Amino acid sequence: MDNSDKCLKETSVYSAEDAKFMEIAINLSVENIDTGGGPFGAVIVRDGEIIATGANRVVPNSDPTAHAEVMAIRNACAKLGTFELTGCTVYSSCEPCPMCLSALYWAGVERICYGSTKDDAKAINFDDSFIYDQLELKYEERSIKCEHFMRSDALRAFKKWAEKEDKVEY
Repeated sequence: MDNSDKCLKETSVYSAEDAKFMEIAINLSVENIDTGGGPFGAVIVRDGEIIATGANRVVPNSDPTAHAEVMAIRNACAKLGTFELTGCTVYSSCEPCPMCLSALYWAGVERICYGSTKDDAKAINFDDSFIYDQLELKYEERSIKCEHFMRSDALRAFKKWAEKEDKVEY
């Protein structure tokens, strides 16, 4: 599976510490298969310390959002008591899917390191390219019907939020 021409060029220089954390993510991905999960693992690290790990638990948890990176984010935030993961590096056994990548941006991580690529995942039927394709389409052309109505009613919550003086911005 040589996809080097299709993906970001693999980094040839990385630290021994990077290799150690990536190996943990990879081992999680391999071990997770034996417990009914998918072949994905993630580790969140800050200042050389593992904050949390996660593995793909979509099928065992009956949760389509239980991807390795999302599970690791949930575990890290619960441990730290915050929704912000500033200063953290995520080591993922595979390039994050669009949902996980979005979650990592929302969490504010500093760096994402990954092993296998989205093309490698696609080769074993974990293909998320259709999501990227759908995002490029007009709403009326997407495979999931999107209907927009009651905007003025829905904006009440935004008005209330904008006026709230003690809100926590995120």
